[in-house]
Formats: sequence, C-alpha cells, structure tokens
Amino acid sequence: MNARPAHRMRAAVALLHAGLLALVVAGGLASVSPALAAEGAGDVTWGVRTASNENGADRQNFSYTIDPGAQLSDALVISNHDTEPLELDVYAADGFTTTSGQLDLVTPDTASIAVGAWTTVSSGHLQIAAGETVEVPFEVTVPADATPGDYAGGILTSLLQPGQEQGINVDRRLGIRMHVRVLGDLAPSLAIEKMHIDYAGSANPFGTGDATVTYTVHNTGNVRIAAAQTLKLAGPFGLLSRNLEDVAAVPEILPGESWTVSVPVAGVFPAFWLSATATLAPEFAVVAGATPGIDPVSVTMGSWVIPWAPLALLVLVAAVVVAVVLLGKRRHRVHKQREDARVRQAVEEALLEKETSAVAVF
Repeated sequence: MNARPAHRMRAAVALLHAGLLALVVAGGLASVSPALAAEGAGDVTWGVRTASNENGADRQNFSYTIDPGAQLSDALVISNHDTEPLELDVYAADGFTTTSGQLDLVTPDTASIAVGAWTTVSSGHLQIAAGETVEVPFEVTVPADATPGDYAGGILTSLLQPGQEQGINVDRRLGIRMHVRVLGDLAPSLAIEKMHIDYAGSANPFGTGDATVTYTVHNTGNVRIAAAQTLKLAGPFGLLSRNLEDVAAVPEILPGESWTVSVPVAGVFPAFWLSATATLAPEFAVVAGATPGIDPVSVTMGSWVIPWAPLALLVLVAAVVVAVVLLGKRRHRVHKQREDARVRQAVEEALLEKETSAVAVF
C-alpha cells in the first residue's frame, strides 16, 4: 500500500478521547528527558528511553534510513519508578505537526497509515513490577511500494486512569518520536500560497497605518523541511522599502503539511500601492545520507493601499476652495447687479430731470 502522511491529522479531534485526554508526549517527542516529561505529567511514574543496540546508544529518538520493502528491529526501554506494579499499553502511531510547531501523535481512535501501521510492538500490553525496567522489542517493516521520503511517528506508552469527575478518564501518554526516511528519489520542495495583504490606516491624515502579510508555506516535496524567512515591503516603484529580517522561522513540517504565516508590520505609509516579497531559506534535518538542496523560494504580490484619511482631507480642502471660489463669484455677481441697478437708476433720474426742465422752458 502506498503510504503518505498527507492527512492533516485532525489535531483538535486527537486531543479528545473518552471525554478528556491529558497527553503527555513531551518525553521523546520533544527530545527532553523522561524525568522532565514525568514532572510535566504530574502523576506519571514511569520513564521511557531508546535501547542501546546495533542501532545506536544514547539516542534521543528513533531515526531510520531504510529501503522500501526492508525490515529492522529495535527496542523501547520502560522504567517503573513507582512503588507499585504498573500496567501499560504500548503502541505505535503516526505523527503530525501541531499548530505550535511541535510533533504530536494521533490517538488510538485515529488509524495510522504510515509509521504507526508499519511498526509492530512485541507486546501491546505489559505489567512492570515496582522499580523494574523492561525492554520492549518492536519491528519496522516498510512496504515495498512505499513512496520515498520522510515519515514521522512514535512509540507510545499509555495508562488510562479514571478521572476525578465521574465518567471522565485521563489517558497519560509518554513516548519517543520516530523518524523514518524511505530511500529513493528525494524531491524537497516548498511553496508559498494564498498570500495577501491587509491594511488598516490611521485617522491621522499625516500618519501611517498597520499592514498584515499572511500566507501559507506548503511542503510540496517528500522530505521534512524547516525554513528561515524574510519579508520585504515596498511602495510604488520600490520606494519606501522595508526589510524584515526577524520573521519567525517556519518549523519543521512533514511532506504534505502546511504552515500559516502572519506578519504584522507597523508604521506603513499608505502610498496607494504596497508590495510584499516573502523569501524562504530551506533548512533540512540531519539524516544519514544526502538530502538534495533547493534554492530559496520567493513570492511577491501587491495590493492597493488607499490613504483614505489624506484623501478625505484633500476632498475637504478642495470642497472649501470650490466653496470660496463660488462664493466669491456670487458676491461679484451680486455686486455687479447692484452697481448696474444703481447706474440704471441714476440714468433714469437724469433723463427724468432733463425732461422736466424742457417742459418748464416751453
């Protein structure tokens, strides 16, 4: 079966199982020590680590480079730090990148199609005596038709406990992540999609506004990739340009996954046109063998940025000028009409006086 973890992994649904799940996957998944993971879990009384064998010693996680159709064996070490016996479920699951940029694993109610499906644990349920440590072997069998590239998952230990509230169970999970690279044609690729600019101007006609540049980084290749990124803003003809070098990096995302980037930029002058150029510099995980490199990815888009406040002021000034001109013309017209009327009246009075004088002489 051709497997590819392109499903978006239902992150929100994965947090709910039997009412409430308290997920404690920080241990191996976040590459911290089991002691720190147990502290974060509150009452988690066991620890996990990788076994020391031909695959390596003192490993923070399980990482394999393997051919399609090949099989390998490894083991998980579990230690019971409690004074009571401990019963645990042990299973493998597919991984996904959370909205905080961390690797998480799907819950048992979500079917795994890659690492979780390829991994067989020797014992899915075991009891560990107080203070004892056991080694749990497992095998990873990659299908012969598996697509080359990177896959992520992990080995989990789980303890389902009744919650303090009636009807609510708490699933304590502690695990170690697993990265599998299936050999073949590796094709790293990143794309910037759905890029747009939002602009909010100021009520001050001489002030600046705030812009927000949003886009999606999509891993369109078949290897896991992180990326440093920069953003450049510019007005018409490249004027008023600004380079933002401190944009948060894109975390490592798996093939098929996407990461949303939103960059707020204050103090942007509304020069009618604003262009944004996002540039990604890909960064690859250290994996045995060679990973092909790719050039930086860059996308530019523009948007109208209308300076409404200055335009409103300009319209107001123009209206005042027009009003003053029209008022001046009206006053001139009224004044001329009054002067013409005065002249006509004077002429009429002069003519009347002349006619009166002529009659008297006659």
